[in-house]
Amino acid sequence: MPLSIFGFRALWSPYFFIELSLVIAAFFLITVKYRDRFVGSEPLTKTEGTLFVILIILLYIIKGSPIDLMGHLTFSAHMIQMAVVNLVVPPILMIAIPKWLWKYVISLKGIKPLFRFFTKPLIAVVLFNGVFSFYHIPLIFDVVKTNMWLHAGYNTLLFILAILMWWPLLNKLEEYQTLNGLRKVGYIFANGALLLPSCALIIFADSPLYATFTDPNSWAKSLLLCVPSSTLSGLNLSGPEMFTSLSLLNDQRLGGILMKITQEIVFSVVLAKVFIDWYRKEQNEHDTESGEYLPPHPIKQ
Repeated sequence: MPLSIFGFRALWSPYFFIELSLVIAAFFLITVKYRDRFVGSEPLTKTEGTLFVILIILLYIIKGSPIDLMGHLTFSAHMIQMAVVNLVVPPILMIAIPKWLWKYVISLKGIKPLFRFFTKPLIAVVLFNGVFSFYHIPLIFDVVKTNMWLHAGYNTLLFILAILMWWPLLNKLEEYQTLNGLRKVGYIFANGALLLPSCALIIFADSPLYATFTDPNSWAKSLLLCVPSSTLSGLNLSGPEMFTSLSLLNDQRLGGILMKITQEIVFSVVLAKVFIDWYRKEQNEHDTESGEYLPPHPIKQ
């Protein structure tokens, strides 16, 4: 059945598009036009500006395009959303926002002590993976997926925790470099290990776990989060099988596999970056230590 039956608003989220447009405008006003109002600010680089625009476009594709609607129709599309929003977007955000703007935000009253505490590697990795895993417990998942405020709040919390989780690995502030090369490697592997149980639960389950993708009534309630009730009431829908050729169980397994594959790809890229940075640092230190002192030439009389 075509997605067009849900209407333009459900397919393209015009209000979300406006919100993201305002975010882009605010970012460039702060980092370009009104930059001089911030102490220690520096010109926005082309890389930072380009990455921020790419980031917003990616967010709209994942949370504002028909992919968002598909995330309420099928579990596999939902997991694609979760993977991109929490594993791909935060690293880009870390690089796109200038260092001086990060410093300003962190220095705001009440933010700095909380930020220092929640970006401690052990706390950050346990909190993100714990909240992510709890979210995919069937009872919690079905409650959150059918309540607009719980859904928005839980996903916002998870996104913030994802930023805090990525911070020890990718932040650009010298005073927040809490991990060296070897510890960063261990941190990456710890993330992979902690996310594995929830993915395994989803992939190796013998039956579909979530009522919001198996029970027609719960599924219809979850659709109200992105489809106007006036539109939904005029449709005769029986369940996700109307929009995918996969069985409910295979759709669920595909979602778990996509999440794990995305995690492995992203962490492999970050791991490669960690090794390259570590190698360069070791080489620079070695060259500095092994450099010979050459005295100045004597002045001829």
